[in-house]
Parts: sequence; C-alpha cells; structure tokens
Amino acid sequence: MAVSPVQGTAPSTSKRIAAQDTQALRQVFAAIEANSCPSAYNFHMHTTYSDGRLKPDELIRQAISLELRGLAITDHHTIQGYYRARAWLEDWRWRNPTSVYKGALSSDYPQNSSPHLWIGVEINALLLDTEVHILGYAFSPSHPDIQLYLQGVAPQKYDRQAEKVIGAIQTAGGIAVLAHPARYRRPALDLIPEAVRLGIDGVETYYAYDNPSIWRPSPHQTMAIKQLADSYQLLSTCGTDTHGLSLNKRL
Repeated sequence: MAVSPVQGTAPSTSKRIAAQDTQALRQVFAAIEANSCPSAYNFHMHTTYSDGRLKPDELIRQAISLELRGLAITDHHTIQGYYRARAWLEDWRWRNPTSVYKGALSSDYPQNSSPHLWIGVEINALLLDTEVHILGYAFSPSHPDIQLYLQGVAPQKYDRQAEKVIGAIQTAGGIAVLAHPARYRRPALDLIPEAVRLGIDGVETYYAYDNPSIWRPSPHQTMAIKQLADSYQLLSTCGTDTHGLSLNKRL
C-alpha cells in the first residue's frame, strides 16, 4: 500500500519538508556536470514496477555499493518502485546505525553512507505533436494534479499534452525535466524552445545515446543540449536510464 512521504507530520510541516527536498534537488541539478553520473548521482532508472529488470531493493543495494550521493527512481507512470526502495533504504539505515549520512549536497561523502533518494516518475507526453518523455522529480504524490500520471498507464488525449504534464508536476511542487532530448523524431533544437515556452524546468543534458559498455554522456549531443540549456537557463540533469541489471549503463 502506498504510504505518505512524511507520515505522522502535520500538513504544514509536510509541505515545508517537501519544499526543502525540492530546493535541495534544485541545488544538486545546478551543480551537475558531465562526470556527475553515474559515480555520484543518477536521476534516471527503472525497476520491475515498470520496464526495468532490477527489483527496488536490488537497485538500492547497488546505489549503496556504488556510494551514490543521490538518485531518483523514474519508473513509467508509477511510484510503487520508489515506495518499495524507500522502505528498504529506511530499514537499511535502521540496521546500520553506524552508517553516516551527510546528505546529497555534502562534498565529504564517507564510505558506508546511504544516498538521498528522491521521488521520481517518467511520463509520456506530446510536444509539438511528437511523443516525448518528461521526468518529474520531488513532487508531492498526494497532490490531485499528479495522481492522474501515477496510475501505471500512459495518459491519453488532452492529459497527454506536454503543457498539462509539466503543469501537473510543478503544481504538485516538483521539477519537470525533458528526458533524453536528442532521442526523438523532432530535433532538440525544436523541442527544447517549445518546452521552455511551456515552462519546463530542465533537460537531461548528460545522456549516453549510444549505450556504451562504460557509461559516458554522448559528446556531440551533450554539447548541443548543454548550449541550449545554458541559453534558456535550464537545469541540467544526468542519468543512465537503467533498464537492465546494472546502474552503470542503460541495458
């Protein structure tokens, strides 16, 4: 059963904690560089709750083993994998009281530390009549506007329009990001300005389009996307888009 991100707290306290979590993530995104993923951060990965092969607990075990500072599970149209992963991580922290957690913003990140896990989701949308994916982060899952997109199926008709998807994520207090912008039928040079017009917060600047055996952002696409991100003052994110058994690559 889905649980509240901050059970046992008053609504005003819950909103304040959620806002702080979102602000912390914005600070992380503002500092993301080409080498941030996958050794320190990873903001695009899937579990068995959508089309990934890793169970949520297996994913978190890997994240701890890799000494990630922060991550987000972005299953398609569901956050059930996130809930399972969060429960496992909380239990791990309880069973490992000597572990040190300094937060995802700390530059001093010791061994045997637990990462910061943000809520995330990947949503199908239409942008300039082109099928795209929009990543949502650090939103309140109980907000009615986002509920439509957490039902395990892709939205339909007007609900599929990028404007509505972006608005739902942001109204729920979250950050909206255009995933892998150089993977679509229309070029990023068209899609990003339109996404900006609709209020997008960021783009997945660092992405391995050719799925190399050792993950690294594709140089040509990264340069083009980074220039657009800087031009429009967008946040930049990075992620492996893991669907397989290793967080260090896509498949």
